[in-house]
Amino acid sequence: MESSKNNFSTPFNKVIYTLFIALGIYQAFANNSYIDAAVSLGIGLAFDPFNTEQTWIERPKWQKIWLLFHLALVALLFGLAVGIGDQHG
Repeated sequence: MESSKNNFSTPFNKVIYTLFIALGIYQAFANNSYIDAAVSLGIGLAFDPFNTEQTWIERPKWQKIWLLFHLALVALLFGLAVGIGDQHG
């Protein structure tokens, strides 16, 4: 029974993750709303696109690099939004 749950969970997470990434890119480039982009990309991280059964230590190095890059991008966009907000207000 557990294997059928995992078979559904991973594709579902990949779809939701991809949709939040696309939304974040749209918000950053089309709307120039960096805070909304940071939020969307941050929410996307909650939907781990990789094997959710693996612990952080067991993950391949490229997955760790990707997830850390994603987190850094969220922080960068958040900082950019706060910086732009300070200039206008």
